[in-house]
Amino acid sequence: MKRYRPLAFFGVALLLGLVTSILVFSWLQNEKNRLMAAPIPLSKNVQVLVSNADLPWGTKLTPEMMQLQEFPSGAIPEGHFTSLEAIKDRVILVDLKRNELLLESKLAPLGATSGGVAAVTDINKRAMSVKVDDVIGVAGFIKPADRVDVMVTIEPEGGKQTNMMSKMILENVKVLAAGTQMERKGKDEEPKQVQVITVEVDVEEAEKLALASTQGRLRLALRNPLNKEHVLTKGANVGALLSSFRPKQAPKAQDGEGGVRIEVIKGDVRREYKF
Repeated sequence: MKRYRPLAFFGVALLLGLVTSILVFSWLQNEKNRLMAAPIPLSKNVQVLVSNADLPWGTKLTPEMMQLQEFPSGAIPEGHFTSLEAIKDRVILVDLKRNELLLESKLAPLGATSGGVAAVTDINKRAMSVKVDDVIGVAGFIKPADRVDVMVTIEPEGGKQTNMMSKMILENVKVLAAGTQMERKGKDEEPKQVQVITVEVDVEEAEKLALASTQGRLRLALRNPLNKEHVLTKGANVGALLSSFRPKQAPKAQDGEGGVRIEVIKGDVRREYKF
């Protein structure tokens, strides 16, 4: 009997494994049939407003500029619009691309129906325009939504250019618009195109900019929009400009210091030489 005991245990284990396999297979088949019989939930689409063409910021919306497009209900962010009447006379704050979803966060507050620069200007700030040339305007690279620093160069009274001063007066200013206008300086001169850049400033900054534009020459420095650093400068004049990047002068040697000393010893004779 002892010889057949291992075979008996093996047979019992095989039987238990077979029964377990049958039960698991039967359960899996029942789950499969249940899942296949259950209805698949369908995502309900919702018609929302999207732009019908590329629209620049400051545009006053009309029904012809928008169209309804179906989106899955679970993929639509908050603030969307489902009817053309809801966006009547609203003004967009950002550029819109064709078929881009229109959201409340991209529109000016209710009541700002004039459109243009006035609609995109901060409620607590002012829009102020300054005339610049291609060099001052960073060769035409400045465009709306850019950030710039404003510097002024002022000549002193009397025409002494050695006392000329340059100073940064405004930092991280938002550009609202950039364009051209015709200007005639004299009666006999033909009108020429000049660049006009409109920036967003508060009241104190507007006063500084107005004075700087009449008393000196303006320069705009384009800055990276990620740079929020605030830098205070002393300004630059002709003296500081000419003294910059000079080689450092070696300190003068005091009496008894510096030079080279050589000591010569011959037998019991010792001599020292200085150079």
